[in-house]
Amino acid sequence: MKSYVFRVVVEEDTTASGQEAYHAYCPALKGCHTWGRTYDEALANVREAIELYIDDLREAGEAAPLDPQCGAFEWPTPAVAVNV
Repeated sequence: MKSYVFRVVVEEDTTASGQEAYHAYCPALKGCHTWGRTYDEALANVREAIELYIDDLREAGEAAPLDPQCGAFEWPTPAVAVNV
């Protein structure tokens, strides 16, 4: 089992109605964007989007893109990432 770590960006945004929201994306995964009404919701949503993106790649027989410049790393063993 390997572990992958992907840097994400969470930015303040607004909904079409003007309410506060947050846009989240992963620079290493083209098209992997989501949003949430709160920072924590956007962070949870982008985590789920990344997991689905990687699952789709694996099902298609493709490797996860690794690019340290974009914040995409692979560890050869299981790991836990902690956000503080």
